[in-house]
Amino acid sequence: MERIPILQMGEFLLVTIQVDMHDQLALNLQEDLTERISRTSARGVLIDISALDMVDSFIGRMIASISGLSRIMDAQTMLVGMQPAVAITLVELGLTLPGVSTALNVERGMQILRQRVAQR
Repeated sequence: MERIPILQMGEFLLVTIQVDMHDQLALNLQEDLTERISRTSARGVLIDISALDMVDSFIGRMIASISGLSRIMDAQTMLVGMQPAVAITLVELGLTLPGVSTALNVERGMQILRQRVAQR
C-alpha cells in the first residue's frame, strides 16, 4: 500500500507530498500522521505541497481535517509551497482551510513553527 513518508525533525514532523494525491492516499496520510503525532508528541506538522499541481475538494478537506486533528493533539500545522493554481482552486472551491497556516517555502514555514511553539 502506498504511503507518504513522515520525517521527524526534533519536535516537528515533516510531510513532503511528491506524488499526486488520491483519496485513499490522503486517508492513509491522515491516519499515519495522527499516529505519529501521538507517538512522538510532535509540537508541529509541516506539510510541503510544492510538488502538487492541482487539488480537488476532497484533498482540500483532508488538509483541513489533518490540521484540526493536529490541533486537537496539541500540534501546529503549517502548509508550505502552495502553487498559484492550487491556491486559486482552493479559493474557487470555497475552501478556507481554517486553522492551517501557510508559508511560501519550507525554511520560512519551519521558522514560523519554531516561533509559535516557543511562544506557548
